[in-house]
Amino acid sequence: MNLTLRAAKYAAVGRITVRNHLAYLADFLVRTVFLVFILYIFTQLWQATFQGEGGTSIAGYSFRQLIWYLILTESMTMACPSLCTRIEEEVKSGDVGYKLTKPINYIGLHYMGYISEIAIRFTVNLTVGSILGWLVLGAPGFGYGWAVFFPIALFGFSVNFFLNLLLALSAFWVEETRGLEFVYQKLLFTIGGMLMPLEMFPEILQKICVWLPFQAVLYFPAKSAVQYDASHVPYMLAVQAIWLVVLGLASVLVYRKGVKKLHVNGG
Repeated sequence: MNLTLRAAKYAAVGRITVRNHLAYLADFLVRTVFLVFILYIFTQLWQATFQGEGGTSIAGYSFRQLIWYLILTESMTMACPSLCTRIEEEVKSGDVGYKLTKPINYIGLHYMGYISEIAIRFTVNLTVGSILGWLVLGAPGFGYGWAVFFPIALFGFSVNFFLNLLLALSAFWVEETRGLEFVYQKLLFTIGGMLMPLEMFPEILQKICVWLPFQAVLYFPAKSAVQYDASHVPYMLAVQAIWLVVLGLASVLVYRKGVKKLHVNGG
């Protein structure tokens, strides 16, 4: 019974978040203009690169695969809201004190709001990006890649949540966390595989990336779709699961220590 009530509370948070953002669906559609602009630039850039190389593939990726890869990574990146901004504002305004008194776990509350908002943003981004890709490149031809992409993407979003949460929770001490978020985003853009697959990196950097959590956010989902290989799926899911456990435990530890030292400066 208690488990059912807890599930109902988190489901309610998700429904409210979805309802609130559906009311501003037009805003998401406007943001997709930026997505189209970015994808157009990358298409021209990689088209020139392939022409300069004079080959049909780079690091095992054809031009078509690479652009579809970028469609997926850009759609995921632009779907993620700023958790640091949200928690930072709660601490500054004093709203965090109100949130902590609610009969729902603070981390769980933010996770459900985060994932629910992503569900709306990602649906819009992926739809627009796929239409553009279909018109320019034709059908993606992912096959079973679609079947594994969505669960791996969900795990990727969850890993991203906990990485962002660790940065956001530092607001309990320093309040200003957007600088940390900026650095993290740039790491995700580069060694996280948003701008290009990790296979295009120098070998030494590839070996380093294997031990970092960033690959689990964007690179794994996009690669699983574009270059589907059933033998690689268990490995990707296992790595994501390990990082979810490690980052989840770290987030709980930081949260508990942060709450003890929390000083509300407003509200």
